[in-house]
Amino acid sequence: MKILNVVGARPNFMKIAPLMAEYGRHENIHAILVHTGQHYDEIMSNLFFRELGIPEPDINLEVGSGSHAVQTAEIMKRFEPVLVEHKPDVVVVVGDVNSTIACGLVAVKSGARLVHIEAGLRSGDRSMPEEINRVLTDSISDFLFCTEQSGVDNLLKEGIAKEKIHLVGHVMIDTLLSNLEKAKKSTIIDQLRKKGCLDGDAFAMLTMHRPSNVDDPKTFSRILDALEVIQKELPILFPIHPRTRKNLNALGLQDRMDSLRNIHIMDPIGYLDFLKLNSCAKVVLTDSGGIQEETTVLKVPCITLRENTERPVTAEIGSNQIVGTDPQRILAAYRNATSGKWREPQIPPLWDGKAAQRIVKILLEEL
Repeated sequence: MKILNVVGARPNFMKIAPLMAEYGRHENIHAILVHTGQHYDEIMSNLFFRELGIPEPDINLEVGSGSHAVQTAEIMKRFEPVLVEHKPDVVVVVGDVNSTIACGLVAVKSGARLVHIEAGLRSGDRSMPEEINRVLTDSISDFLFCTEQSGVDNLLKEGIAKEKIHLVGHVMIDTLLSNLEKAKKSTIIDQLRKKGCLDGDAFAMLTMHRPSNVDDPKTFSRILDALEVIQKELPILFPIHPRTRKNLNALGLQDRMDSLRNIHIMDPIGYLDFLKLNSCAKVVLTDSGGIQEETTVLKVPCITLRENTERPVTAEIGSNQIVGTDPQRILAAYRNATSGKWREPQIPPLWDGKAAQRIVKILLEEL
């Protein structure tokens, strides 16, 4: 069975790594890895591939950035010849980036079976480009592998045939669990102490990249109002997304950020260093979906700077609290987290490090 696997952005790397490892345990699977280059930083991409033990991509489409329409179209144009040449039995797409829907459309129109990993997640917010990508990819997929029960329920409500849907757990959690011991050996905290960013054990982690937060000066400023208070009590480590860094200047907020001396902006960091910091943080503030899931497994309080989540299990039984961007709600959640009143999270069903095994077993049995 020839399986063509697509990645396009860094979050995809964590999801594809355990699948590539599991394919390697089966002689009757020929796996090909395609990197669309949707988000590509040579240093960071190479670091992630090396840290996660992912083989070098067989094909790199080197698409680069662009508007949603331009980028999606360019991926489709460059991906079609790959399908024509390799004629895979199955195309696997992960997550919800533009590469996911672009390659999914090309695959289905070429006659290949389409597999969507992380299917069925819904925020209910159609203003999020990722939500459109999720809904459309699920509607054309032959195999839909879900991370949590809400995904199964959403797909059934949308009329997807029950036999296409499989609750298997989460490949990203496979990656986290298999790398946790290595991450503990990271020296990133010692390095930050030497730089003067940390003088004790307690700190907060911050990530922000969603357009709804970092493209709007009023919203960004509201979040800064809360961060200004928090950084007086806890150092905040902020590995900054390129979009966010650019917008600090474009929106006239750089001077204000510079005045918050206990927010320490960092360049993007590798997976193991990032996992180390998140696992040791007193609290994590984020607008990322994946970090909501990782903190649940790490049992670290997570404050999500959004009004909704496509990963509701993290808020229902996990460590996640959805607060939006109102400073008072953010600060109330922060006080709750740092006072020891945060409830003890549970680990969602099947988040046990064996999702990739289940996925490959199902593909082998049904194909």
